[in-house]
Amino acid sequence: MNSTADKQVKLIATYARVSTSHQEEQQTIQNQLTALREFANKNNYTIVEEYTDDGWSGDMLARPSLDKLRQDVKNKIWEAVLIYDPDRLARRYSYQELVMDELREAGIEVMFITVTAPKNDEDKILHGVRGLFAEYERAKISERFRLGKLRKVKEGHILVSEPLYGYNYIPKQDDRHGYYKINPEEARVIKMIFSWVADEGLTIRAVIRRLQEMGIKPRKSKRGVWSTSTLSTLLRHRAYIGEEHWGSSYAVVPDNPLKHEKYKKMKKTSRRKKPKEEWFTIPVPAIIKAEVFEKVGRQLQANYTFCQRNKKNEYLLSGKIECACGRKRAGEGALQGKHLYYRCADRVYSFPLPHKCREKGINARIADDLVWQKITKLMTSPELLSQQVSRWFKSRQDKSQAAFVDVDSLKGQVEKLKGQEERYNKAYGAGVFNLEQLKEYTSPIREKIGQIGKQIIGANREANRIQLEVPDQTEMVSFTQKARTTLQDLNFEAKRAIILNTVERVVGTKQNLQVFGYIPITQNVSFNTIGRYSRAAKCREIHPLPGADQKTSRYFKLPFCHYRSERRRGSRARRTVRRIGQV
Repeated sequence: MNSTADKQVKLIATYARVSTSHQEEQQTIQNQLTALREFANKNNYTIVEEYTDDGWSGDMLARPSLDKLRQDVKNKIWEAVLIYDPDRLARRYSYQELVMDELREAGIEVMFITVTAPKNDEDKILHGVRGLFAEYERAKISERFRLGKLRKVKEGHILVSEPLYGYNYIPKQDDRHGYYKINPEEARVIKMIFSWVADEGLTIRAVIRRLQEMGIKPRKSKRGVWSTSTLSTLLRHRAYIGEEHWGSSYAVVPDNPLKHEKYKKMKKTSRRKKPKEEWFTIPVPAIIKAEVFEKVGRQLQANYTFCQRNKKNEYLLSGKIECACGRKRAGEGALQGKHLYYRCADRVYSFPLPHKCREKGINARIADDLVWQKITKLMTSPELLSQQVSRWFKSRQDKSQAAFVDVDSLKGQVEKLKGQEERYNKAYGAGVFNLEQLKEYTSPIREKIGQIGKQIIGANREANRIQLEVPDQTEMVSFTQKARTTLQDLNFEAKRAIILNTVERVVGTKQNLQVFGYIPITQNVSFNTIGRYSRAAKCREIHPLPGADQKTSRYFKLPFCHYRSERRRGSRARRTVRRIGQV
C-alpha cells in the first residue's frame, strides 16, 4: 500500500470496475469498494461520489461511469480520484495515460491503493514499464488459455457454456472429459421439428406456430416463444447427426450493427465463419439420421427459393415509411403481387404472439404516387420552395436563439464586469490596496470578459452563417426550371434515388401521410469564372449558361450548373446542401 499523499485531500471520488470475465477477475465490485472506503477512512478522506462500472471491459474507454467521472471533473466537486489499481482504470497503458493526463490537467490528483501514482518523470517511466509488462502478461495468459482449449478439444473435450438443445452436458469426472448426453424430452421435440420440415415441408414460421399451439417452449426465452433465428440455426446444426464443431467461427465487430448504442459492453458482437479446414469435429450422440438432415437442408432451400416474400416488388417508400405506433412498415404483395401494401412490422416482431398494433395496411401504389406528386410539386414550384425556405429560416433562427445565449444579455454582463473593474481601479488609485492585490482582483474579471467576448463572436458568426445559407430567388427559380425538365418520365430506380436523398421518413395511416425531408437546392451548384474576358457581374448575380456540363450528386443527377464571375480569376466555390425542412 502506498503512503498517504503529500497533500491531504479532503474531498475525493472513487472509481471501481470489474469485467464479465471471471477467469481474469478475482474480486467483485463490492470488494474493491470496501478497500477504497477503508483507505479513505484511514487517510481522513471524504468520499463525495462513487463511480462503478460493473461488467465493463477495461479494453474500451466508452464506459458510462468513467465518462460521467470525466465530465464531473469540470464541476470541481472533488479534488482527487482514488482507484484500487491502474488496471481498474483501463487494461491498456495508453488508455491509462490518456485519462490520467486529462485529470491532471484539470488539477485532479490520481491515487491508487496498490501502487504509488507517478509524480515525476522517473515515476512515469517506471509506471509505463509496469503497464507494458502487465499488458504482455495478459497476452501470455490469453494465449495459454487458447492453447489449453485447443488441447482439450483435440482430446475430445466439449467446451460449451450452454449445451445444445436436445442434450445435457456432463462435466468432467475423474479422467473422463466433459461430454454430451441426450435429453430424451428435448430430443423428442427435435425429432418432431425435423420430421415436420422433411416430411410435411413446413416453413420455419409454420413450425413456430405449431410449437406454440402445442405449448412447447424453448429452453430460454424472454417471451416464451421460439424465434426464427433459433430454429434456423437448430435445423442446420450438424451436432444432431453426431458432428459437433468447435472453432468454426470467430468474433468480429459488426459492419452494420442492428443497434447503434453509445455504450457497448462487447464490441465484437458478430461472428464470421472460418474455412472448414480449420474446424475441429468432436463426435457426439446422434439424434437425427444423416439422410433426414440432408432432406431438411434441401427443403429449407426450396422454402427460401419459392417464398412469396422473395418476390421483388417495387416499393418507392421502402425503409422510409413508418406506422403511427413507431414501428416500420414493410411491403407485402397480396395475390401474387397484384395488390401491394405497407403493413406495420409489429406483427412480424410479435409473432407468434398476437400483435399489439391495430393500424391497417396502406395501399403502396397510392401512397407512392401521393408522395412522389408532392415532392415533384414542391421541387417545381418557386412559390412553394420560397415558403419552405422562409419557414426553414425562421426555425433555424429560433433554434439558434435557443442554442446560443442572448447577445444583448452577454453585452450587459460585459458592461457590469467592466464597471466592477473600474471600481477596483479607483480603489487602487485611492490607496485602498496595492498593485499585487489589484492584479489578483482584476485578472479573473478580465478573463471572464474575454470568455464572454468569445461567446458573442460565436453567436454572431452562427447568425451570419445561417443568413448566408439561405438561397436567393434566382437560385430557386433556376432550380425549379431544371427540376421540371429532369423529373419527367423517370424510371423506378431514378425515383427511388431521389426519395432516398430527399425523404427522411414518412408516417402513414389509412387517413393521411406525413412526409418529412430536405430538398438539396444547391447541392449541385458550382460557381466559377466563365472566362478571362467575361463581362462583369453584379454582386450575387447568377447567369445560367445553356449547354453546361451536368454535375452528378451522390444519389441522382440534376443539371444545375450556374456560373458567375468572381473577383479573383479562376476561383471556385461549391455551395453546400440546403435543408429546407418538412416537405
